[in-house]
Amino acid sequence: MSKQTQAISDDMGKLAEDARALVAATADDAKVKVGEARQHLATAVESGKALCGRLRDKAVEGSKAADGAVRGYPYQAIGIAFGVGALIGDLLARRFYRNGD
Repeated sequence: MSKQTQAISDDMGKLAEDARALVAATADDAKVKVGEARQHLATAVESGKALCGRLRDKAVEGSKAADGAVRGYPYQAIGIAFGVGALIGDLLARRFYRNGD
């Protein structure tokens, strides 16, 4: 598992814990607990937003790099795309032929 995937998993786990804490605190109806739980949840949401922003930036960088590679080597990119498409088509055809569909 990559570091980013692990970070996302950890952040989602923390967000879930904070949401559970908010629900538990609301059940007791203690204003101090509700305020603390809401603060933790708000912090987790902000952290999630920041993480999504970083992931979006990385995706943009990756797409720019891929675009540059395709523009630099167009015939190789066409050949690779054709080969991958043919492989996927062959695998799907075998699957459907085997299942009798």
